[in-house]
Formats: sequence, C-alpha cells, structure tokens
Amino acid sequence: MFGMVRPCRHRLGERLTAQWTAHLCGLCLALRGDHGQLARVVTNYDGLLVSVLTEAQAEGAAVGRRTAGPCPLRGMRTASVAHGEGARLAAAVSLVLASAKVRDHVADRDGLLARRPVALAARRVAVSWDRAGARTGAEVGFDTAVLVDAVDRQTGIETLAGPGTPILTVTEPTETATAAAFAHTAVLAGRMNNAGPLAEAGRLFGRLAHLLDAVEDREADAASGAWNPLTATGTPLTEARRLADDAVRGIRLALREVAWGSGGSPGEHSTDGGLAHRLLVHELPNSVDRAFGTVSCAHGSHPYAPPGAPGGPGGPVPPGPPRRRGLIAGCAVWAGLFCTCQLCCGTHEDPWTGERKQACSNCDCSGCCDCCECCSCCGEGGSCCGEGCDCGCDC
Repeated sequence: MFGMVRPCRHRLGERLTAQWTAHLCGLCLALRGDHGQLARVVTNYDGLLVSVLTEAQAEGAAVGRRTAGPCPLRGMRTASVAHGEGARLAAAVSLVLASAKVRDHVADRDGLLARRPVALAARRVAVSWDRAGARTGAEVGFDTAVLVDAVDRQTGIETLAGPGTPILTVTEPTETATAAAFAHTAVLAGRMNNAGPLAEAGRLFGRLAHLLDAVEDREADAASGAWNPLTATGTPLTEARRLADDAVRGIRLALREVAWGSGGSPGEHSTDGGLAHRLLVHELPNSVDRAFGTVSCAHGSHPYAPPGAPGGPGGPVPPGPPRRRGLIAGCAVWAGLFCTCQLCCGTHEDPWTGERKQACSNCDCSGCCDCCECCSCCGEGGSCCGEGCDCGCDC
C-alpha cells in the first residue's frame, strides 16, 4: 500500500469511512477481476481518488455498487463496494503508476533490485502492468499513453536536472499524468464542464505527490546515494513547503468550480461530493504536515488497510448478528484483525464468537478532530461539504 492521502477513520466519521472503504475494496476487486490476484498488490490510497471523483460527479442512478463476498479484513463479511467505470479507471491508473514506481526502484538499484536477476524479473512485471493498464484504460475510454509518456519523460528530465533547475520542471510529468486521470473522471460521469477544474486539481495533486515523496525520501536517499529531486536541484525544504501549501490551496479553489452529483440513495450511496471534499480539502493538509513532520494525527490510523499497510486499523465491521466460527476460520479472521491493528485500536468482533469487543488499548485521538467546528458535518453527512463548504471557515 502506498499513497499520501491516508485519512484517519476518526476524522472521516462512520458514513464517509464506509464510502472510503467501498472505494478501496472496489479498486482492489477491479484489479483482481481484470488482471488476477497479483495485480491487487498495486492497490493504493491515492488511486482510489479516481473512483471517488467519478462517483461524486455521477447522478444518483449512475452510482455503481455491488455486493462483494466475505473478506478476512472485513471480519469475513460481505460488503457493498464501488463497481463500474470509476473503479476500473482507478485500476488502470494504479497499474501504470505502480509500474513506474517499480522501474524507478530498479533504476535506483534499491535493495534486492540491485541484483540483476531480480531487476530483470521486476522489469517484466512492470511491462505486464503497463499492458494491463492500457487494456483496462482503453475499455473505459482513457488512453494510458499519457501516463507512460510522463514516466518516460521523467527519466530524461531527472538526468538533465541539476543545481538551479526549477523543481517544478521535475514535477511536470507527474502533474500531467494526474491531470489527465482526474479530468477523465468528468468524462465518465458525463460532466464535461468539470474536466477543466478537475484537470487543474489533478495537476496540483501530482505536484504535491511528487514533492511530498521527495521530502519523505530525502534522508534515506542521501544515505543510499539515490537521486532525490530536492537534493539534485538544490531546493530547500522551506521552498518545498511553500509549493506544497500553494498546491493545497489551489486544489481547494479548483474543486469549488466542480459540479457534484445529486440524488442517490441515503447513506453510503449518496453523491454529494462530501468524501471527495473531505479527502482533497481536509486530508491533504494533514498529508503535508505529516511529510514535513509538523503536525500529525495522534491516532495515526487509516479507515481500512490490508495486511502490511503501515499503521492501518481496519474500517468498522458492518453490523450484524454475532456468529460463531470454527478454530481454523477464527484463526484466519484473528490474523486479519491482528495485521490491521484492529485488536489494538477501536472495536472489533471476536474472531470466534462474533461478539463486539473493545480494543486492548486506548487510543489518544485528541489530534484527530482538527476540522473547524462549522465543518464538523464533513464526517457525518451534512450538506455544507456538498456545497463546497463555503461556510466562512476558509476550508
């Protein structure tokens, strides 16, 4: 799992956590359905934003949901997950960008990739992901060539970059790629007037992703001798922070020009743009703070995270009658709860009896609820976020 938008479930609230989980599961299952089990490893937090944006613009009748089968990370329960073109576009984008990440690690000779046989195998996987992403992209009308071209240009730009090179020259390919992906969500939703502002939001999101990745990797890259855009161009952290904050503001302004969908069923199927607003307006500043080490959520958790994901307790288990499991099935569920930290934080079902249990430790969530009071409805389905949250709180 990777990505910079890693919201705390306490800030999202129950309704938006359920929506967020539905999109994450939908992305994972879209990858499996089109490209097999191995493709699920490219599931990432930022990729699901494509699915979120597509649904947020759709009219109620166009919102795609299906019931997914039991999963250990949901306490072996079924769940309503995102389904349709938005999830498939997210899958295509995730595959191509994951391929780029693999190639980048191969070029930097990171860890085991410094060994020729491993690097060769990794390149083959990257090529297969490129092809798979292109197939799925074509099926939803998106040409992934713009993403592949951005990846190819990135290498050349980094080779020529040096002290004095504007850092935005280095981030441009990423900006172009994410702008194209965000804009295509408007096409899928039939909201062509949204393509312009979403392209701008996507461009700035790509800039932010590149900058924060560089900030977080700066010390590790210096220790290993790997290429880092900030070090190579001589860009100080103060300038990187200024650009990051400007990007956050720009995204907020661009989203005010977006017309969100309306209608839909109550609860998780609503298309008021609340989740998109929460993630791109309220969570991005938290991502910036986390990268620069200024302010972070005391809880440090995600609403849903597969095994191995850093710091991620799972999302809330859907309500239902307790049910008893056998020894083997209970152990499998226990492993999922343990790997996602649900045993240590929040509430969970007993793996064998199905009874609701409290976590084994108390969490300090004092830093989680940092949204201004007038926008507290962002997490609980209020209407202000659906209208751009223009409630005088500059959010």
